[in-house]
This record gives sequence, C-alpha cells and structure tokens, in this order.
Amino acid sequence: MKLRMLRCLRHSKTHTHDLESTAVAAAATTTTTTPPPHTTEQIKQQCNDMQKKFQEPIKILLLGTAESGKTTIIKQMRILHINGYTNDERRDQIPEIYQNIHESVYQLVQHMTILGLEYQSCASRNSAAYIISLGETAPEYMDEEYCDHVMTLWNDLGIRTCFGRSNEFPLLDSTKYFLDNFERISDYDYIPSTEDILHSRKVTTGIHKITFRVKIPKTLGGGEQEFRMYDVGGQRDQRNKWIQAFEGIQAVLFLISCADFDQSLREDPLQNRLQEALNLFRGVWQNRFLASAGIIVFLNKQDIMERKIRTGTHIVDYFPEFEEFCNSPQAENYFDECDWTKKFIKQKLIDITQEPVKRPSRNKMDYSKRECYYHFTVATDTSCIRKVFNDVHQMILHEHMASVALL
Repeated sequence: MKLRMLRCLRHSKTHTHDLESTAVAAAATTTTTTPPPHTTEQIKQQCNDMQKKFQEPIKILLLGTAESGKTTIIKQMRILHINGYTNDERRDQIPEIYQNIHESVYQLVQHMTILGLEYQSCASRNSAAYIISLGETAPEYMDEEYCDHVMTLWNDLGIRTCFGRSNEFPLLDSTKYFLDNFERISDYDYIPSTEDILHSRKVTTGIHKITFRVKIPKTLGGGEQEFRMYDVGGQRDQRNKWIQAFEGIQAVLFLISCADFDQSLREDPLQNRLQEALNLFRGVWQNRFLASAGIIVFLNKQDIMERKIRTGTHIVDYFPEFEEFCNSPQAENYFDECDWTKKFIKQKLIDITQEPVKRPSRNKMDYSKRECYYHFTVATDTSCIRKVFNDVHQMILHEHMASVALL
C-alpha cells in the first residue's frame, strides 16, 4: 500500500461524513436525475469494501541505524495504545537503567585519560578508580558507597569537560538525563517513571513485534484497526536479518537521529553516524522488496541536536557542503542555525529520493512518482509521538477510503 499522505492529510480535516453519506455526495455530483436502481447497491458494496480494509492489520516496519530511536517508538506505542507499564513491569526495567548509568560513568572515566583531562580533586580520582575496579557491569544494588562515588564524579569539572567532548567517543544519549536524576533513581524505593523507561536503552537484536489496536472515528464507521509494528536491530551485523520482516509491509518508518552529525559509529570509528544513516536510507528507498511500501521518515532527536548547536557544535565542521547550502537560493529564509540544520538534513534525504534507481523493482514501479514524508520528532516526547502517529493513522484511513472510491 502506498501512502498518499499529503493528499490524505488535507482530506482528514474536511471529510467528516459517514461512509454512506460521503459516497452519496460523490454520486450526486455526477448527475441531477434519479439514481439508477443499482446505485444503492454500489454504495453498500463500497462500504463493505471499506470495512474489510479496516479489518486488515497494518504492518509497519521500523528501520534506521542503531540508537536512532526505533525501540523508543515501540515503547511509545505501548504507552499510548496498550495502557503503558504496570509497577511490576517498571521494576523489571531497573537493571537496564542501572546498567545505562554505570556504562555512562564508566565510559566517561575511561576517556578522561584518553583525552588527557584532569580531575578536579583527589576524591574524584579515588572515585574514578573505584568505578574502573567494578568493570563494565553495573552492580546489582546501588549501595551508599557506589552512589557517593557516582555523585562525586558527576559533580567534577573534569568529568563535565569530558562529557562536553562525548562526540569523540561512544556515549549514551541518555547520560545527562540519568545522571541529573541519579539521586532520585538511587533511592531504595525507586520505581522507574515512564520518562525513565523511555530514556533507557538496550541493544536490539533480532526482530521484535508489538501488536496494538487503534480506534477508528465514528464518522468513518467506528471500530478498531489492528497495527503490527516490527523493530529490528540497527547495527551493521543485524541488518542482514531485515529482509525477514519485509513481506507484507505496508509502511516503513525510517528513523534518523539528527543529533548524530558530529559522531562516529560504535562499530566503525571512521564512519560518521549521520552519513551512515543517509547511506542506509538510500538502500531502503531503492530496495525492490519495499517498492510498494509507503516511506515515512522521522527526523528524530531534535532536542539533542538543538542542544549541541546551542553549545557551539556545528554541522558545517562535519558536512562542509552545509555552508554552500545556506548561501544558495532558498524558498524560505532562516535566521536560526537549528532551522537551517534541520532543512539541510531533510534536503539530503530529498536528494536521495531523486537519484536514479540503480536496480529498478521487478514490478517496474515509477520511482519518480513515489513520495516520501517527513516528520521532525523527539521520540522520548509522548505528546509529540501521539500527534505524529495520529496524523499517520488518519492518512492510512483516508488511503483506504480513496482505494474504494469514497474520496
């Protein structure tokens, strides 16, 4: 199913009639005489076809590089459509959050020496030695001694300087969030909040599926539609498994972390993360097995991208063509570097969709008429994802209406 999203989005704001009245109105525009006897039957058939469409599950595949936010989207679907997490399920997330915190502190301490940075005090040096002695695995419990060492390190100016240079080594995006909230998290009675769960990260391997149902507006007949969303690992060694999830996919949500412009891959320190994402998108766009699937791009981690720019990190240092882009004639004039950066990354994707296809699809699909749709997102922001997903759902509903000639 191809998603004609822009067209559908316009219709989502104007078509609020029920199915039969919509079809009748359409028929009325073609004649002023009494409808032939079979017109009512045609309308009923169209409505039946529409209901059958709504009963078919929508299969969506999440693709993108590692740490682009795919698993966070899965968590958001659970929060929005499957009643979130129980207290027991929240407690089950504690080891993962502890590991995220320990990994972050461990990486910072390791790279203090690598980057030639100095600690502010002897106490900080002692705390660093303690963390290193534990190795890369977090302790099962955060006792008072461990907590004191972590707090001492996070308050050290040397560690903060090291954090400011974290684009030079692999560090979790959630480092600042978890260490800023460490005192709360280290409490004996700690139960992870929804935001804590959204910020936690665990490497995805294999293929994971979440199934949920979304209500259909009463104006479109009511009921619910089933969604099946598939999450796959984004690391290079996991991508050979992607093809296993391609069959029957109606839409691809491709996630790109806009904050990755100044970082390198964990698995390849010589490759820029954003460039890797652009290369990967090209492969997905031109993949013949996904030729009939709608492509939606989430330009994710806008909050982290903006924070980097505000603190003096600039995309032009990693993509020199950014300067020429800013100086070229544009449809809009931007005065903010964040806006220019967003537009630049989006234009990179648009350019890829306009490239000649090296290996055309066997079904001879005309790629020049294929469209891609873009959303700027913050995957950890539930209100943002709720709005974006509602828009996507409306587009799918109206695509179904269009397919049975009700629009």
